[in-house]
Amino acid sequence: MKKILDLLKRVVLSFVILYGYNLIAANFNMVIPINIITVGVVAILGVPSLIALLLLKVIAL
Repeated sequence: MKKILDLLKRVVLSFVILYGYNLIAANFNMVIPINIITVGVVAILGVPSLIALLLLKVIAL
């Protein structure tokens, strides 16, 4: 039960981090979509994965 609660906390925190990033990045047209994949990646790997997602977005342009 504790692991499920910990995972739920990480998912909610990941959503908040992505939402906060998108609020700031909307002015620069660098929005990362909030979906199950991006929230899952940030929940599992943490904030460095957010930077990696941003780099992938920049490279894909």
